[in-house]
Amino acid sequence: MLNELLTTGHIVLIGSFILFVAILAAKSSYRFGAPTLLIFLLVGMLFGGDGLGLEFNSPRAAQFVGVLALSIILFCGGMETRYSGIRPVAVQGVVLATLGVFLTAMCTGFFIYLISVVFGIHISLAESFLLAAMMSSTDSATVFSILRSKKQGLQQNLRPLLELESGSNDPMAYILTILLIESISGGGDITVAHSVLMFVVQMSIGALAGFIFGKAAVKIINAINLQNKSLYSVLLLSMVFMIFSITDLVKGNGYLAVYIAGLVVGNHKIVFQKSLTTFFDGFTWLFQIVMFITLGLLANPRELIDVAEIGLLVAVFMIIVARPLSVLLCLAPFRKMTLKAKAYVSWVGLRGAVPIIFATYPLVAGLENAGLIFNTVFFITIVSMLVQGTTVGYMAGLLGLSAEMEQDSFNIDMPDEIKAALTEMEVKPDFLVHGNTLKEITLQPNTLVMMIRRGDHYIVPKGDTAIEVGDRILFISTDAASLPDDYAASISRRHRVKERMSRLLPSRRGRRQNPAMHDDGESEIDLEVLCEMEIMEEDPDYNDAVEELEVQKMQDAKYKM
Repeated sequence: MLNELLTTGHIVLIGSFILFVAILAAKSSYRFGAPTLLIFLLVGMLFGGDGLGLEFNSPRAAQFVGVLALSIILFCGGMETRYSGIRPVAVQGVVLATLGVFLTAMCTGFFIYLISVVFGIHISLAESFLLAAMMSSTDSATVFSILRSKKQGLQQNLRPLLELESGSNDPMAYILTILLIESISGGGDITVAHSVLMFVVQMSIGALAGFIFGKAAVKIINAINLQNKSLYSVLLLSMVFMIFSITDLVKGNGYLAVYIAGLVVGNHKIVFQKSLTTFFDGFTWLFQIVMFITLGLLANPRELIDVAEIGLLVAVFMIIVARPLSVLLCLAPFRKMTLKAKAYVSWVGLRGAVPIIFATYPLVAGLENAGLIFNTVFFITIVSMLVQGTTVGYMAGLLGLSAEMEQDSFNIDMPDEIKAALTEMEVKPDFLVHGNTLKEITLQPNTLVMMIRRGDHYIVPKGDTAIEVGDRILFISTDAASLPDDYAASISRRHRVKERMSRLLPSRRGRRQNPAMHDDGESEIDLEVLCEMEIMEEDPDYNDAVEELEVQKMQDAKYKM
Protein backbone atom coordinates (compact mmCIF):
# COMPACT_ATOMS: atom_id res chain seq x y z
CA MET A 1 0.00 0.00 0.00
CA LEU A 2 2.72 2.44 1.03
CA ASN A 3 4.83 1.67 -2.04
CA GLU A 4 1.97 2.51 -4.40
CA LEU A 5 1.74 6.06 -3.01
CA LEU A 6 5.45 6.83 -3.35
CA THR A 7 6.63 9.36 -5.93
CA THR A 8 10.23 9.98 -7.00
CA GLY A 9 10.52 12.74 -4.42
CA HIS A 10 9.24 10.44 -1.69
CA ILE A 11 11.72 7.72 -2.64
CA VAL A 12 14.66 10.14 -2.59
CA LEU A 13 13.52 11.58 0.75
CA ILE A 14 13.03 8.15 2.34
CA GLY A 15 16.34 6.86 1.00
CA SER A 16 18.32 9.85 2.25
CA PHE A 17 16.51 9.75 5.60
CA ILE A 18 17.35 6.05 6.03
CA LEU A 19 21.02 6.80 5.34
CA PHE A 20 20.94 9.68 7.82
CA VAL A 21 19.33 7.58 10.55
CA ALA A 22 21.74 4.69 9.89
CA ILE A 23 24.82 6.89 10.30
CA LEU A 24 23.50 8.49 13.50
CA ALA A 25 22.65 5.04 14.89
CA ALA A 26 26.12 3.75 13.98
CA LYS A 27 27.76 6.69 15.75
CA SER A 28 25.72 6.06 18.89
CA SER A 29 26.39 2.32 18.85
CA TYR A 30 30.16 2.68 18.47
CA ARG A 31 30.62 3.47 22.17
CA PHE A 32 28.95 0.16 23.04
CA GLY A 33 31.23 -1.82 20.74
CA ALA A 34 28.48 -2.94 18.37
CA PRO A 35 29.62 -3.54 14.77
CA THR A 36 28.62 -0.59 12.60
CA LEU A 37 27.46 -2.79 9.75
CA LEU A 38 25.09 -4.67 12.07
CA ILE A 39 23.39 -1.36 12.86
CA PHE A 40 22.89 -0.71 9.15
CA LEU A 41 21.34 -4.14 8.80
CA LEU A 42 18.96 -3.52 11.73
CA VAL A 43 18.01 -0.09 10.38
CA GLY A 44 16.99 -1.76 7.11
CA MET A 45 14.86 -4.23 9.03
CA LEU A 46 13.30 -1.36 11.02
CA PHE A 47 12.12 0.35 7.86
CA GLY A 48 11.05 -2.93 6.18
CA GLY A 49 7.68 -4.59 5.77
CA ASP A 50 7.47 -5.82 9.38
CA GLY A 51 8.69 -2.47 10.67
CA LEU A 52 7.62 0.90 9.29
CA GLY A 53 6.03 -0.75 6.26
CA LEU A 54 8.46 -0.13 3.40
CA GLU A 55 7.98 -3.21 1.19
CA PHE A 56 10.99 -4.56 -0.69
CA ASN A 57 10.62 -8.05 -2.16
CA SER A 58 13.16 -8.21 -4.96
CA PRO A 59 15.96 -10.73 -4.32
CA ARG A 60 17.36 -10.03 -7.78
CA ALA A 61 17.70 -6.28 -7.04
CA ALA A 62 19.29 -7.03 -3.66
CA GLN A 63 21.69 -9.46 -5.35
CA PHE A 64 22.62 -6.80 -7.93
CA VAL A 65 23.33 -4.22 -5.22
CA GLY A 66 25.34 -6.82 -3.30
CA VAL A 67 27.51 -7.76 -6.29
CA LEU A 68 28.33 -4.10 -7.00
CA ALA A 69 29.10 -3.45 -3.34
CA LEU A 70 31.28 -6.55 -2.95
CA SER A 71 33.28 -5.59 -6.03
CA ILE A 72 34.09 -2.21 -4.49
CA ILE A 73 34.72 -3.63 -1.01
CA LEU A 74 37.08 -6.35 -2.23
CA PHE A 75 38.96 -3.99 -4.55
CA CYS A 76 39.38 -1.39 -1.80
CA GLY A 77 40.45 -4.10 0.65
CA GLY A 78 43.09 -5.24 -1.82
CA MET A 79 44.29 -1.66 -2.37
CA GLU A 80 44.90 -1.19 1.34
CA THR A 81 46.76 -4.51 1.75
CA ARG A 82 50.54 -4.40 1.42
CA TYR A 83 52.54 -7.21 -0.17
CA SER A 84 55.03 -6.96 2.69
CA GLY A 85 52.23 -7.61 5.18
CA ILE A 86 50.67 -10.66 3.55
CA ARG A 87 53.86 -12.26 2.20
CA PRO A 88 54.74 -14.00 5.51
CA VAL A 89 51.18 -15.38 5.84
CA ALA A 90 50.30 -15.94 2.18
CA VAL A 91 50.32 -19.74 2.38
CA GLN A 92 48.24 -19.83 5.56
CA GLY A 93 45.77 -17.38 4.06
CA VAL A 94 45.32 -19.36 0.84
CA VAL A 95 44.88 -22.63 2.75
CA LEU A 96 42.21 -21.08 4.98
CA ALA A 97 40.49 -19.46 1.98
CA THR A 98 40.16 -22.76 0.09
CA LEU A 99 40.52 -25.88 2.23
CA GLY A 100 39.25 -24.07 5.32
CA VAL A 101 36.05 -22.99 3.55
CA PHE A 102 35.49 -26.51 2.20
CA LEU A 103 35.99 -28.17 5.61
CA THR A 104 33.69 -25.66 7.32
CA ALA A 105 30.99 -26.28 4.70
CA MET A 106 31.22 -30.07 4.95
CA CYS A 107 31.26 -30.18 8.75
CA THR A 108 28.38 -27.71 9.08
CA GLY A 109 26.40 -29.37 6.29
CA PHE A 110 26.33 -32.72 8.07
CA PHE A 111 25.31 -31.03 11.31
CA ILE A 112 22.45 -29.14 9.62
CA TYR A 113 21.15 -32.35 8.05
CA LEU A 114 21.36 -34.14 11.42
CA ILE A 115 19.38 -31.52 13.35
CA SER A 116 16.88 -31.16 10.50
CA VAL A 117 16.02 -34.83 10.99
CA VAL A 118 15.73 -34.33 14.75
CA PHE A 119 13.47 -31.28 14.41
CA GLY A 120 11.47 -32.76 11.54
CA ILE A 121 12.48 -30.10 9.02
CA HIS A 122 12.14 -31.32 5.45
CA ILE A 123 15.51 -30.38 3.95
CA SER A 124 17.67 -32.65 1.81
CA LEU A 125 21.36 -33.38 2.31
CA ALA A 126 22.24 -31.26 -0.74
CA GLU A 127 20.22 -28.33 0.64
CA SER A 128 21.96 -28.75 4.00
CA PHE A 129 25.31 -28.46 2.28
CA LEU A 130 24.03 -25.46 0.28
CA LEU A 131 23.04 -23.69 3.48
CA ALA A 132 26.44 -24.46 4.99
CA ALA A 133 28.36 -23.41 1.87
CA MET A 134 26.79 -19.94 1.91
CA MET A 135 28.07 -19.40 5.45
CA SER A 136 31.43 -21.10 5.06
CA SER A 137 33.44 -17.98 4.21
CA THR A 138 34.30 -15.11 6.51
CA ASP A 139 32.82 -11.82 5.38
CA SER A 140 35.32 -9.37 3.91
CA ALA A 141 33.14 -6.29 4.47
CA THR A 142 32.65 -7.12 8.15
CA VAL A 143 36.27 -8.12 8.86
CA PHE A 144 37.74 -5.10 7.05
CA SER A 145 35.27 -2.77 8.74
CA ILE A 146 35.71 -4.04 12.30
CA LEU A 147 39.51 -4.35 12.26
CA ARG A 148 40.02 -0.95 10.65
CA SER A 149 37.31 1.05 12.37
CA LYS A 150 38.37 -0.24 15.79
CA LYS A 151 42.05 0.27 14.83
CA GLN A 152 42.72 -3.19 16.24
CA GLY A 153 46.40 -4.05 16.18
CA LEU A 154 47.37 -7.73 16.44
CA GLN A 155 50.55 -9.68 17.07
CA GLN A 156 51.98 -12.58 15.02
CA ASN A 157 50.85 -11.09 11.68
CA LEU A 158 47.24 -11.98 12.49
CA ARG A 159 45.71 -8.85 11.02
CA PRO A 160 47.06 -9.35 7.46
CA LEU A 161 46.22 -13.07 7.73
CA LEU A 162 42.59 -12.35 8.64
CA GLU A 163 42.23 -9.68 5.96
CA LEU A 164 43.82 -11.92 3.32
CA GLU A 165 41.56 -14.82 4.25
CA SER A 166 38.38 -12.74 4.27
CA GLY A 167 39.29 -11.04 1.00
CA SER A 168 40.08 -14.25 -0.86
CA ASN A 169 37.72 -16.89 0.54
CA ASP A 170 34.48 -15.60 -1.03
CA PRO A 171 35.33 -17.23 -4.40
CA MET A 172 35.45 -20.69 -2.82
CA ALA A 173 32.10 -20.21 -1.07
CA TYR A 174 30.62 -18.79 -4.28
CA ILE A 175 31.74 -21.81 -6.33
CA LEU A 176 30.32 -24.25 -3.78
CA THR A 177 27.04 -22.31 -3.72
CA ILE A 178 26.67 -22.28 -7.52
CA LEU A 179 27.59 -25.96 -7.83
CA LEU A 180 25.07 -27.03 -5.21
CA ILE A 181 22.30 -24.88 -6.72
CA GLU A 182 22.98 -26.46 -10.12
CA SER A 183 22.98 -29.90 -8.52
CA ILE A 184 19.63 -29.34 -6.75
CA SER A 185 18.02 -27.71 -9.78
CA GLY A 186 19.30 -30.39 -12.16
CA GLY A 187 18.40 -33.37 -10.01
CA GLY A 188 21.90 -34.06 -8.69
CA ASP A 189 23.69 -34.79 -11.97
CA ILE A 190 26.79 -32.71 -11.10
CA THR A 191 29.84 -34.97 -10.96
CA VAL A 192 32.97 -34.57 -8.85
CA ALA A 193 35.06 -34.14 -12.00
CA HIS A 194 32.81 -31.29 -13.15
CA SER A 195 33.06 -29.64 -9.74
CA VAL A 196 36.86 -29.86 -9.64
CA LEU A 197 37.12 -28.56 -13.21
CA MET A 198 34.83 -25.63 -12.44
CA PHE A 199 36.87 -24.77 -9.34
CA VAL A 200 40.19 -24.85 -11.21
CA VAL A 201 38.84 -22.82 -14.16
CA GLN A 202 37.16 -20.17 -12.00
CA MET A 203 40.12 -19.68 -9.67
CA SER A 204 42.76 -19.76 -12.41
CA ILE A 205 40.97 -17.34 -14.73
CA GLY A 206 40.01 -15.11 -11.80
CA ALA A 207 43.57 -14.87 -10.48
CA LEU A 208 45.11 -14.35 -13.94
CA ALA A 209 42.50 -11.79 -14.98
CA GLY A 210 42.91 -9.88 -11.74
CA PHE A 211 46.68 -9.67 -12.16
CA ILE A 212 46.56 -8.68 -15.84
CA PHE A 213 43.77 -6.14 -15.43
CA GLY A 214 45.44 -4.73 -12.32
CA LYS A 215 48.69 -4.16 -14.24
CA ALA A 216 46.71 -2.62 -17.10
CA ALA A 217 44.87 -0.29 -14.70
CA VAL A 218 48.19 0.97 -13.29
CA LYS A 219 49.58 1.68 -16.76
CA ILE A 220 46.40 3.39 -17.97
CA ILE A 221 46.08 5.63 -14.92
CA ASN A 222 49.74 6.70 -15.07
CA ALA A 223 49.70 7.32 -18.83
CA ILE A 224 46.30 8.83 -19.63
CA ASN A 225 47.06 12.36 -18.32
CA LEU A 226 43.50 13.60 -17.70
CA GLN A 227 43.02 17.36 -17.40
CA ASN A 228 40.45 17.02 -14.63
CA LYS A 229 42.04 15.23 -11.67
CA SER A 230 38.65 14.21 -10.29
CA LEU A 231 38.08 11.93 -13.26
CA TYR A 232 40.84 9.54 -12.18
CA SER A 233 38.58 8.19 -9.43
CA VAL A 234 35.73 7.69 -11.89
CA LEU A 235 38.11 6.00 -14.33
CA LEU A 236 39.36 3.53 -11.73
CA LEU A 237 35.82 2.85 -10.53
CA SER A 238 34.75 1.95 -14.06
CA MET A 239 37.74 -0.39 -14.33
CA VAL A 240 36.68 -2.21 -11.16
CA PHE A 241 33.25 -3.03 -12.58
CA MET A 242 34.81 -3.98 -15.93
CA ILE A 243 37.26 -6.34 -14.23
CA PHE A 244 34.46 -8.12 -12.40
CA SER A 245 32.08 -8.36 -15.36
CA ILE A 246 34.65 -9.38 -17.99
CA THR A 247 36.10 -12.04 -15.69
CA ASP A 248 32.62 -13.35 -14.94
CA LEU A 249 31.74 -13.48 -18.65
CA VAL A 250 34.78 -15.63 -19.45
CA LYS A 251 33.80 -18.07 -16.66
CA GLY A 252 36.34 -16.77 -14.14
CA ASN A 253 35.69 -15.72 -10.57
CA GLY A 254 35.00 -11.99 -10.56
CA TYR A 255 35.34 -11.63 -6.78
CA LEU A 256 38.87 -13.03 -6.82
CA ALA A 257 39.74 -10.91 -9.85
CA VAL A 258 38.77 -7.58 -8.27
CA TYR A 259 40.60 -8.44 -5.02
CA ILE A 260 43.84 -9.33 -6.82
CA ALA A 261 43.48 -6.28 -9.08
CA GLY A 262 43.17 -4.15 -5.95
CA LEU A 263 46.34 -5.74 -4.55
CA VAL A 264 48.23 -4.94 -7.75
CA VAL A 265 46.99 -1.34 -7.97
CA GLY A 266 47.54 -0.64 -4.27
CA ASN A 267 51.12 -1.90 -4.32
CA HIS A 268 52.21 0.15 -7.33
CA LYS A 269 52.93 3.84 -7.54
CA ILE A 270 50.08 5.59 -9.34
CA VAL A 271 49.26 9.26 -9.80
CA PHE A 272 47.00 10.87 -7.20
CA GLN A 273 47.24 7.75 -5.07
CA LYS A 274 46.19 9.50 -1.88
CA SER A 275 43.07 11.05 -3.40
CA LEU A 276 42.13 7.75 -5.08
CA THR A 277 42.46 5.89 -1.79
CA THR A 278 40.33 8.51 -0.01
CA PHE A 279 37.67 8.35 -2.73
CA PHE A 280 37.43 4.56 -2.62
CA ASP A 281 37.35 4.52 1.17
CA GLY A 282 34.31 6.83 1.20
CA PHE A 283 32.70 5.04 -1.73
CA THR A 284 33.20 1.69 0.01
CA TRP A 285 31.39 2.96 3.08
CA LEU A 286 28.52 4.23 0.95
CA PHE A 287 28.12 0.88 -0.79
CA GLN A 288 28.41 -1.02 2.49
CA ILE A 289 25.64 1.07 4.02
CA VAL A 290 23.40 0.69 0.97
CA MET A 291 24.09 -3.05 0.76
CA PHE A 292 23.32 -3.80 4.42
CA ILE A 293 20.23 -1.60 4.45
CA THR A 294 18.98 -3.27 1.26
CA LEU A 295 19.50 -6.73 2.73
CA GLY A 296 17.78 -5.60 5.92
CA LEU A 297 14.79 -4.41 3.91
CA LEU A 298 14.60 -7.80 2.18
CA ALA A 299 14.28 -9.69 5.48
CA ASN A 300 11.09 -10.10 7.50
CA PRO A 301 11.73 -10.26 11.27
CA ARG A 302 8.59 -12.34 11.85
CA GLU A 303 9.91 -15.08 9.57
CA LEU A 304 13.24 -15.06 11.43
CA ILE A 305 11.45 -16.13 14.59
CA ASP A 306 10.40 -19.37 12.87
CA VAL A 307 14.03 -20.34 12.23
CA ALA A 308 15.45 -19.01 15.50
CA GLU A 309 15.85 -22.43 17.09
CA ILE A 310 17.69 -24.15 14.28
CA GLY A 311 19.54 -20.94 13.42
CA LEU A 312 20.87 -20.55 16.93
CA LEU A 313 22.04 -24.18 17.06
CA VAL A 314 23.86 -23.86 13.73
CA ALA A 315 25.42 -20.53 14.73
CA VAL A 316 26.76 -21.96 18.00
CA PHE A 317 28.04 -25.07 16.22
CA MET A 318 29.89 -22.97 13.63
CA ILE A 319 31.43 -20.70 16.25
CA ILE A 320 32.48 -23.42 18.70
CA VAL A 321 33.06 -26.51 16.53
CA ALA A 322 33.12 -26.11 12.74
CA ARG A 323 35.26 -22.99 12.41
CA PRO A 324 37.84 -23.94 15.12
CA LEU A 325 38.10 -27.49 13.73
CA SER A 326 38.74 -26.31 10.16
CA VAL A 327 41.24 -23.68 11.32
CA LEU A 328 43.19 -26.11 13.50
CA LEU A 329 43.37 -28.67 10.68
CA CYS A 330 44.44 -26.09 8.09
CA LEU A 331 47.06 -24.45 10.31
CA ALA A 332 48.41 -27.66 11.86
CA PRO A 333 51.49 -27.71 9.56
CA PHE A 334 52.43 -24.17 10.62
CA ARG A 335 53.99 -24.99 13.98
CA LYS A 336 55.47 -21.54 14.54
CA MET A 337 51.95 -20.20 14.91
CA THR A 338 50.91 -20.41 18.54
CA LEU A 339 47.74 -22.10 19.75
CA LYS A 340 46.44 -18.73 20.98
CA ALA A 341 46.87 -17.27 17.50
CA LYS A 342 44.97 -20.18 15.97
CA ALA A 343 42.24 -19.77 18.55
CA TYR A 344 41.89 -16.10 17.66
CA VAL A 345 41.70 -16.86 13.93
CA SER A 346 38.97 -19.35 14.79
CA TRP A 347 37.03 -16.73 16.72
CA VAL A 348 37.19 -14.04 14.04
CA GLY A 349 35.20 -16.18 11.57
CA LEU A 350 32.71 -13.36 11.11
CA ARG A 351 29.63 -13.74 8.92
CA GLY A 352 28.13 -10.69 7.25
CA ALA A 353 26.73 -9.49 3.95
CA VAL A 354 28.34 -12.17 1.75
CA PRO A 355 26.33 -15.13 3.13
CA ILE A 356 23.10 -13.11 2.81
CA ILE A 357 23.93 -12.14 -0.78
CA PHE A 358 24.70 -15.77 -1.61
CA ALA A 359 21.37 -16.69 0.05
CA THR A 360 19.55 -14.65 -2.60
CA TYR A 361 20.76 -17.04 -5.32
CA PRO A 362 18.36 -19.85 -4.30
CA LEU A 363 15.54 -17.27 -4.18
CA VAL A 364 16.34 -16.15 -7.72
CA ALA A 365 16.71 -19.79 -8.85
CA GLY A 366 13.32 -20.63 -7.30
CA LEU A 367 14.44 -23.55 -5.13
CA GLU A 368 11.81 -25.19 -2.95
CA ASN A 369 13.30 -24.30 0.44
CA ALA A 370 14.85 -20.99 -0.66
CA GLY A 371 12.90 -18.97 1.92
CA LEU A 372 13.98 -21.24 4.78
CA ILE A 373 17.60 -21.08 3.64
CA PHE A 374 17.57 -17.26 3.34
CA ASN A 375 16.01 -16.68 6.74
CA THR A 376 18.34 -19.15 8.45
CA VAL A 377 21.42 -17.54 6.90
CA PHE A 378 20.14 -14.10 7.90
CA PHE A 379 19.57 -15.18 11.50
CA ILE A 380 23.00 -16.82 11.78
CA THR A 381 24.64 -13.68 10.39
CA ILE A 382 23.02 -11.54 13.09
CA VAL A 383 24.17 -13.96 15.82
CA SER A 384 27.73 -13.96 14.43
CA MET A 385 27.88 -10.18 14.37
CA LEU A 386 26.47 -9.87 17.87
CA VAL A 387 28.68 -12.53 19.46
CA GLN A 388 31.92 -12.41 17.47
CA GLY A 389 31.77 -8.90 16.07
CA THR A 390 31.45 -7.25 19.47
CA THR A 391 34.30 -9.24 21.03
CA VAL A 392 37.08 -8.88 18.44
CA GLY A 393 39.10 -6.55 20.67
CA TYR A 394 38.20 -8.33 23.91
CA MET A 395 39.36 -11.73 22.64
CA ALA A 396 42.62 -10.25 21.37
CA GLY A 397 43.31 -8.87 24.84
CA LEU A 398 42.18 -12.05 26.57
CA LEU A 399 44.57 -14.16 24.49
CA GLY A 400 47.41 -11.67 24.85
CA LEU A 401 47.51 -10.93 21.12
CA SER A 402 46.48 -7.27 21.15
CA ALA A 403 49.05 -4.76 19.94
CA GLU A 404 49.16 -1.03 19.46
CA MET A 405 48.37 -0.20 15.87
CA GLU A 406 50.70 2.15 14.02
CA GLN A 407 48.83 5.30 13.03
CA ASP A 408 49.71 8.18 10.76
CA SER A 409 50.36 11.09 13.12
CA PHE A 410 50.81 13.72 10.41
CA ASN A 411 48.52 12.66 7.55
CA ILE A 412 50.67 14.47 5.00
CA ASP A 413 51.09 13.31 1.42
CA MET A 414 53.67 14.51 -1.08
CA PRO A 415 52.49 15.76 -4.50
CA ASP A 416 53.34 13.33 -7.28
CA GLU A 417 55.60 15.81 -9.05
CA ILE A 418 57.91 16.01 -6.01
CA LYS A 419 60.27 13.04 -6.07
CA ALA A 420 60.65 12.60 -2.34
CA ALA A 421 59.31 10.35 0.37
CA LEU A 422 58.00 10.91 3.88
CA THR A 423 58.75 8.52 6.75
CA GLU A 424 57.31 8.61 10.26
CA MET A 425 59.14 7.23 13.28
CA GLU A 426 58.62 7.07 17.03
CA VAL A 427 61.58 8.11 19.18
CA LYS A 428 62.98 5.27 21.32
CA PRO A 429 65.52 5.63 24.18
CA ASP A 430 68.45 4.29 22.12
CA PHE A 431 67.80 6.99 19.53
CA LEU A 432 69.02 9.61 22.03
CA VAL A 433 72.21 7.92 23.25
CA HIS A 434 74.40 10.80 22.01
CA GLY A 435 72.14 13.67 22.93
CA ASN A 436 68.57 14.79 22.87
CA THR A 437 68.83 17.74 20.49
CA LEU A 438 68.34 17.53 16.77
CA LYS A 439 71.87 18.69 15.93
CA GLU A 440 73.35 15.80 17.94
CA ILE A 441 71.61 13.11 15.86
CA THR A 442 73.28 11.76 12.74
CA LEU A 443 70.83 11.47 9.87
CA GLN A 444 71.04 9.58 6.61
CA PRO A 445 72.30 11.67 3.68
CA ASN A 446 69.60 13.61 1.81
CA THR A 447 67.29 13.29 4.84
CA LEU A 448 65.84 16.08 6.98
CA VAL A 449 63.48 16.25 9.93
CA MET A 450 60.34 17.94 8.67
CA MET A 451 58.16 18.04 11.80
CA ILE A 452 57.90 16.66 15.33
CA ARG A 453 54.70 15.69 17.10
CA ARG A 454 54.59 15.60 20.89
CA GLY A 455 51.16 14.53 22.09
CA ASP A 456 48.72 16.85 20.36
CA HIS A 457 51.33 19.55 19.70
CA TYR A 458 53.34 19.95 16.48
CA ILE A 459 56.85 21.38 16.60
CA VAL A 460 58.78 22.96 13.73
CA PRO A 461 62.31 21.59 14.27
CA LYS A 462 65.52 23.58 14.68
CA GLY A 463 69.04 22.49 15.50
CA ASP A 464 68.61 23.03 19.24
CA THR A 465 65.12 21.49 19.39
CA ALA A 466 64.97 18.98 22.24
CA ILE A 467 63.63 15.52 21.34
CA GLU A 468 61.90 13.33 23.89
CA VAL A 469 61.16 9.61 24.04
CA GLY A 470 57.71 9.00 22.53
CA ASP A 471 57.89 11.89 20.08
CA ARG A 472 56.81 11.19 16.51
CA ILE A 473 59.28 12.48 13.91
CA LEU A 474 58.44 13.07 10.25
CA PHE A 475 61.44 12.66 7.93
CA ILE A 476 61.64 13.81 4.33
CA SER A 477 64.08 12.04 2.03
CA THR A 478 64.98 13.05 -1.51
CA ASP A 479 65.75 9.44 -2.44
CA ALA A 480 62.05 9.06 -3.42
CA ALA A 481 61.89 5.98 -1.21
CA SER A 482 60.76 5.78 2.39
CA LEU A 483 63.38 5.13 5.04
CA PRO A 484 63.67 1.56 6.35
CA ASP A 485 61.48 0.48 9.25
CA ASP A 486 64.58 0.00 11.41
CA TYR A 487 65.97 3.45 10.61
CA ALA A 488 66.11 4.47 14.27
CA ALA A 489 67.89 1.22 15.13
CA SER A 490 70.41 1.75 12.32
CA ILE A 491 71.21 5.23 13.63
CA SER A 492 71.69 3.81 17.11
CA ARG A 493 73.95 1.05 15.76
CA ARG A 494 76.06 3.62 13.95
CA HIS A 495 76.47 5.60 17.17
CA ARG A 496 77.42 2.47 19.10
CA VAL A 497 79.96 1.40 16.48
CA LYS A 498 81.64 4.81 16.50
CA GLU A 499 81.70 4.91 20.29
CA ARG A 500 83.21 1.45 20.67
CA MET A 501 85.68 2.06 17.85
CA SER A 502 86.87 5.24 19.57
CA ARG A 503 87.46 3.27 22.77
CA LEU A 504 89.19 0.30 21.15
CA LEU A 505 91.29 2.11 18.54
CA PRO A 506 93.98 4.45 19.87
CA SER A 507 93.99 7.82 18.20
CA ARG A 508 96.35 8.44 15.30
CA ARG A 509 97.99 11.28 17.21
CA GLY A 510 98.68 9.06 20.24
CA ARG A 511 100.28 6.41 18.03
CA ARG A 512 102.60 8.95 16.44
CA GLN A 513 103.70 10.25 19.84
CA ASN A 514 104.27 6.83 21.40
CA PRO A 515 104.95 4.19 18.72
CA ALA A 516 106.50 1.92 21.35
CA MET A 517 103.07 1.08 22.65
CA HIS A 518 102.72 -1.29 19.68
CA ASP A 519 105.89 -3.25 20.23
CA ASP A 520 104.45 -5.78 22.60
CA GLY A 521 101.51 -6.38 20.30
CA GLU A 522 99.12 -6.32 23.21
CA SER A 523 97.38 -3.13 22.05
CA GLU A 524 96.96 -4.11 18.41
CA ILE A 525 93.37 -4.39 17.25
CA ASP A 526 92.57 -7.28 14.95
CA LEU A 527 89.58 -7.54 12.65
CA GLU A 528 88.18 -10.17 15.03
CA VAL A 529 87.33 -7.30 17.38
CA LEU A 530 84.35 -6.72 15.15
CA CYS A 531 83.02 -10.15 16.00
CA GLU A 532 83.37 -9.29 19.69
CA MET A 533 81.30 -6.17 18.99
CA GLU A 534 78.57 -8.47 17.62
CA ILE A 535 78.34 -6.48 14.40
CA MET A 536 76.67 -8.53 11.67
CA GLU A 537 78.26 -8.63 8.27
CA GLU A 538 75.08 -7.45 6.56
CA ASP A 539 75.14 -4.26 8.68
CA PRO A 540 76.32 -1.30 6.54
CA ASP A 541 78.48 -0.13 9.46
CA TYR A 542 80.42 -3.40 9.33
CA ASN A 543 82.13 -2.53 6.05
CA ASP A 544 82.98 0.96 7.33
CA ALA A 545 84.51 -0.51 10.47
CA VAL A 546 86.51 -3.07 8.47
CA GLU A 547 87.96 -0.37 6.23
CA GLU A 548 88.81 1.82 9.22
CA LEU A 549 90.60 -1.04 10.98
CA GLU A 550 92.55 -1.97 7.85
CA VAL A 551 93.72 1.63 7.47
CA GLN A 552 94.66 1.72 11.15
CA LYS A 553 96.71 -1.49 10.82
CA MET A 554 98.58 -0.06 7.80
CA GLN A 555 99.39 3.04 9.81
CA ASP A 556 100.58 0.91 12.74
CA ALA A 557 102.93 -0.98 10.43
CA LYS A 558 104.24 2.29 9.00
CA TYR A 559 105.07 3.73 12.43
CA LYS A 560 106.75 0.51 13.54
CA MET A 561 109.12 0.77 10.61
